[in-house]
Amino acid sequence: MSPAAGKDAMATLDLASLSQPLTVQKVMAPSVSPEWGNLLEEIGFIAGETVMLMARAMPGGDPLGVRMGQSTFALRRAEAACIGVAPANSEESALSAAFVSLEGSKA
Repeated sequence: MSPAAGKDAMATLDLASLSQPLTVQKVMAPSVSPEWGNLLEEIGFIAGETVMLMARAMPGGDPLGVRMGQSTFALRRAEAACIGVAPANSEESALSAAFVSLEGSKA
């Protein structure tokens, strides 16, 4: 279960569909392992980065193969559950809409 469960409806990387481009929204370290937040950010899981779940190991689906840029990482499901994500296209659309809105207000 995601550390964010019950706090908000943000999707997490551990529950993502395979091969779907996602954008990292935030890293949420669990209270039992607060150091995970810094570790995940140090290897590049920061807000705005594009990631993709590439594979789930069998049996059990642990670890997960995660692609970020030109790097591929093996993350435990518990670690991936700390990474809040959104579909990459929805964020790009939101940013485009915000940009258009700002440009329109200058006119």
